[in-house]
Amino acid sequence: MTPIEQQIEGIVDGILLDYQNHRDIDKLNLFRQPDKAVVIDMIDKLLRIVYPGFYRDRSYRMYNAKHNLSMLIEDVMYNLNKQITIVLEGMTAEENPEEKAQALSIAFFREIPKVRAVVQTDVEAFYDGDPAASSTDEIIFCYPGLYAITVYRLAHILYTLQVPLLPRIMTEHAHSTTGIDINPGATIGKYFFIDHGTGIVIGETTVIGDHVKVYQGVTLGALTTRGGQSLRGRKRHPTIEDHVTIYAGASILGGGTVIGRDSVIGSNVFITSSIPPCTTVSIKSQELQYKPRTCTGRCETCEKPEPFWEGQKEADS
Repeated sequence: MTPIEQQIEGIVDGILLDYQNHRDIDKLNLFRQPDKAVVIDMIDKLLRIVYPGFYRDRSYRMYNAKHNLSMLIEDVMYNLNKQITIVLEGMTAEENPEEKAQALSIAFFREIPKVRAVVQTDVEAFYDGDPAASSTDEIIFCYPGLYAITVYRLAHILYTLQVPLLPRIMTEHAHSTTGIDINPGATIGKYFFIDHGTGIVIGETTVIGDHVKVYQGVTLGALTTRGGQSLRGRKRHPTIEDHVTIYAGASILGGGTVIGRDSVIGSNVFITSSIPPCTTVSIKSQELQYKPRTCTGRCETCEKPEPFWEGQKEADS
């Protein structure tokens, strides 16, 4: 027996003893916690429902749309009902969690046609707003922004139904997949377009109107989080009215901050107060410095190019 094998039993006993401290991190009953893998699997199946013909499971070989949809809904309904029951039992004082979970699952699925109607406007906004898009099919198949928005819209239904934890698991999965962080509590209107998307943050109490376009690196955040849980339930994030464009790297902060309709927010601006409608906000042009440098390649002004890297002199000799 190796020294490591001799020590393992003692290490196991020590960690098991540490589990008995009754801290938030010491929960041992796996069957009383939601299963992230199951939630992620539900997202994949919900996308097949929202976008029939774009997301396919090879295990479903039925060509009849009704039978295929029935199998998908039955599968997701079973798992959603189970996951909602678990979070209600663990995080609320609900007296009949199983009965409540069934009602919430049914209410969720009844909202799917409304989600699909709004998602169609998002697809149109992407196509109309991006000259690089060759078709709406390309957008549905390829664009991470649309993926993040669709997952958000599904999670937002559960959020409005006051289902604990599951909506956040859904949007954080989309966040880890796309780099786009949309809290499920945000309110986002129709024709929402995220271009590129990486690094976008949209906080819980953000309100976004219709026909809004947001570029990569934009933060719609809170002015401060020092108050911690005492700030819960307050309007902490900005309101963006209709037909606003927000360019890359802009930060718009504060619950009282309103960006008026038809405004354009330029790249890298930092805004903490309201902007009236029909306003363009931009940073004053920065002063650029130009310094001559030795050319690294042969050109008309440089007959003897300097080496591109230090070791090139030795390599060329």
